[in-house]
Amino acid sequence: MLMSCAVGTTKPTLPAALVTQRQTITPQPTATATALPVSKFIPVDPVNQVRTMRRGINFGNALEAPSEGEWGITIQDTDISNIAKTGFSTIRVPVRWSAHASVAPPYVIEPAFFQRIGHVARAGLDNGLVVVVNMQHYEELFADYQTHRARFVELWRQIADYFKDYPSGLVFELLNEPHDSVSAGVWNALVAETLAVVRTTNPMRNIVIGGVEYNSIHALTMLKLPTDPNLIATFHYYSPMNFTHQGAEWMPGSDKWLGTDWEGNTHDKNSVDFDLDLVKQWSIENNRAVWMGEFGAYNKAELSARARWTTYVAREAERRGFAWSYWEYASGFGAFNRGTNSWVELLRQALVPN
Repeated sequence: MLMSCAVGTTKPTLPAALVTQRQTITPQPTATATALPVSKFIPVDPVNQVRTMRRGINFGNALEAPSEGEWGITIQDTDISNIAKTGFSTIRVPVRWSAHASVAPPYVIEPAFFQRIGHVARAGLDNGLVVVVNMQHYEELFADYQTHRARFVELWRQIADYFKDYPSGLVFELLNEPHDSVSAGVWNALVAETLAVVRTTNPMRNIVIGGVEYNSIHALTMLKLPTDPNLIATFHYYSPMNFTHQGAEWMPGSDKWLGTDWEGNTHDKNSVDFDLDLVKQWSIENNRAVWMGEFGAYNKAELSARARWTTYVAREAERRGFAWSYWEYASGFGAFNRGTNSWVELLRQALVPN
């Protein structure tokens, strides 16, 4: 929920292929954990998986906190059923695995934590949702790739083994927003190494992978994916940052953006179109299905402007054949208000129109 994307001021001229291929999609533990059995895995083509993923929402600030609940959000089964009955198709579950594993080899993940993630995943699947489980906030890796490379790969070996018998509605996402020491070259090599490990137990599960620079649109051109047919590309979208992140407490200087509007005028829309067309062109040229894994506007922005922006970004992503997942359910960007136990109606309408 961080990266900015450059925008243009006028609508670019697009290749004919891009125009014609737009589409619409409506302590150190010593024990290991064992997943409960779930229904049989049946492979799904990534394009069809993206169509099934359609409209999703992130469980932000819950399981990617150092401990669940520490950032104010604990996932309840009723949250998952609420999301499903509202009309969403996907939940993205950001997970801080690095806070729940030993720091020395063999880097064992706590069995109780595995069971907790497994419970959330099963609840999502039982509600008919696609569930995307990622690795989030591995800050030590971003600070020092060399020291944490082997641990990252071994964590994924365990995650893949735990979930190997889950159905195809469970999707892996290797790493949220690689940046800093995880440069493009480092990331491309790490993707290949980690993917080979995951494929030993999950040979055909769809896996989400994005570029560096916080999953920036513009880093997609630096992403070198292995010749693996079961991959889905992702990007995050928060442009313009002075609107979507105004007043964000974790961003120094963002208070000066307070009051920024998003009017939805021609210039505003052209900027979004320009960015999303870049992704569509990359998708066509690389023959990869695409998922916009995060987008959203912080609650310091005026609600009607947030709704305008959210509506336009979501519909334009859909028009280009991208599934999406809003950031996020019930915290600072939230579309659901825990206090009133109700959806923020303007945002709900923007995300899942009647």
